[in-house]
Amino acid sequence: MTVWFENAAAVMILVASFFLLVGAIGLVRFPDFYMRLHAPTKASTLGVGGVLIASMLVHFSHGRPGIAELLITIFVFVTAPVSANLMGEAALHLRLRSKAPVPADAVPERAEDPL
Repeated sequence: MTVWFENAAAVMILVASFFLLVGAIGLVRFPDFYMRLHAPTKASTLGVGGVLIASMLVHFSHGRPGIAELLITIFVFVTAPVSANLMGEAALHLRLRSKAPVPADAVPERAEDPL
């Protein structure tokens, strides 16, 4: 049974490392703050969660419940989106401009004043 848990933990670490790699690449490649904020918050939450779930599996195979890892996972899944939202609101408050192109049909044309 221990080999099964170790193999499942290895798969979880591989999946988590993929998400962490994608988040790191997005952080380096995206051109502005808003895009850079999106990539690591989503990917790192899944990556850290996967590593902690793998740690829980290994501890469970050794007869320990892994309660600390469960609490850390819940904490990360709750706080990462909230902190990303607060950073985005702070950037909007500071009027930080985005480099993302705006499609022409996204901006409504000014209505002609009938009077």
